[in-house]
Amino acid sequence: MLKLAVFLSLIWALTLLYGEMFSFWVPFLSCSWPHPPSSSSMTDGVDHQRDYVKIAVLTDPQLMDRTSLHLAPKSFALEAAQFYTDLYMRRAFLSSILPSKPDIILFLGDYFDGGPFLSDEEWQESQSRFKHIFDIDMLEQTTNIKLYYLAGNHDIGYAAFHSRMPEVIKRYEKAFGARNYQFTAGKVDFITIDAQTLDGHPQNNVTPATWEFVKNVSKHLSSNPRIKLRGSYRSSSIINQRINHAAQDNEILYQNYITEKGTNDLLDLIKPALVLSGHDHDQCTVIHKSKYGSVKEHTLGTISWQQGNLFPSYMLLSASNLILPNGSMPEAAISTKVCFLPVQYILLFVMTLLIAVLWPRNGVLFPHYLDGFLMNVRGLISSSFSGGGKKLKSEDEIYEYEEIWDAEGSMHLIKKTFKVSSTCSSDSASVERGNAVMRSVARKQETDTSNPSDVTLHIGSDTAVKALPRTNKSKTKMVIRRLVRTLSIITIIAAFNIPLYMMLLFKDWIDK
Repeated sequence: MLKLAVFLSLIWALTLLYGEMFSFWVPFLSCSWPHPPSSSSMTDGVDHQRDYVKIAVLTDPQLMDRTSLHLAPKSFALEAAQFYTDLYMRRAFLSSILPSKPDIILFLGDYFDGGPFLSDEEWQESQSRFKHIFDIDMLEQTTNIKLYYLAGNHDIGYAAFHSRMPEVIKRYEKAFGARNYQFTAGKVDFITIDAQTLDGHPQNNVTPATWEFVKNVSKHLSSNPRIKLRGSYRSSSIINQRINHAAQDNEILYQNYITEKGTNDLLDLIKPALVLSGHDHDQCTVIHKSKYGSVKEHTLGTISWQQGNLFPSYMLLSASNLILPNGSMPEAAISTKVCFLPVQYILLFVMTLLIAVLWPRNGVLFPHYLDGFLMNVRGLISSSFSGGGKKLKSEDEIYEYEEIWDAEGSMHLIKKTFKVSSTCSSDSASVERGNAVMRSVARKQETDTSNPSDVTLHIGSDTAVKALPRTNKSKTKMVIRRLVRTLSIITIIAAFNIPLYMMLLFKDWIDK
């Protein structure tokens, strides 16, 4: 038992080290910055990082709150879910994204889960968690990394919320800045649009303001390729377009995509080379058709493991610093790569429990089972090559027969095979070869053949009566022994690994 406990403790320790620390290094080590086709790195094979701006793109952290799982506010279940979800994203950000040394970090929205429904106090609490997870204060005070934010529907809602609760937009802009704006990275222009307001009523002040911004961008002539941010219409046989309207003023309460007309107007006015969006929590790529050609849209998956995607991810985007030669396609200034984050390892506890309960008491004799496996393989090979021929008698075998009486009084001979010992056998052993051996049990049954069935029934029932209590007691003892052993193994594993786990837990959670 001690050897098994030590073995499982080591497995747990290695798994904790990998799952809590090393696995978050894998994306950084395996996912490098892509080189734009216009970069000189594509011609001489040398990584000229000054040729492009490095932009890390992430979306939909959607911090859990009282609206997420219908759990009571401040309940233990909600607090535990929030803690582990926040910790996963913090580790991903600090160990996978920041070591790549991005020049810009771009958030594509949906920072909170129930943003429009949160009180001001709850909003402030969620914003503090957001800043802690992504170390916003440290980035703004000690680094040159620029941060850009987009508004999502989980942050400010749709047009129905804007007309009834204008303070929702005001507190968002106070925390994250303007909702419609543009910025330039390298030789690429990024157009950020509040997509939640595009399909609202024209009488609403917010919707005309967004379309006025789009028209002003379209009038500004620029040779730089453009990337439009935050969502477009798409036709899908799996996910249908869904729009819910309010009963009072018919304003939009929810929509999963921009309408087809709104999308076509955006593509025709902005003429983007690429569209980036979030919202779906899953990764996909869509090709749109516009007046000016095909436009690719990348939808990024969520960075949170709790939002329905088993494979959270982020994107590395390289924007060229070089002016494109005449005749070049705008896409030549942009290159993207999706990087996947580690999967959680919840099944290890179940596996440990099953091994502790079902492991044989005396351990597993691996050489014994290996020899048996090899013997079976040799037997199958020899039988397949023998062609089904007649089996030859082995001179190294001794046959012994035992008389067995059944309930009807019939006698049967049961043949048993024994291997001859390598040492010299006695003469008496050689005499018994091939003979029927009368055992005491057989003789006793033979002396009273008047009613052998009665004897058999009497003996069988008597034995069952005596064996039944012993069998129950032995099973109870076996169950108790296994429970005690299982608890002992789990105690040893916990004593060894809980301190290690707590150290790894708070290493990443505490501000540095």
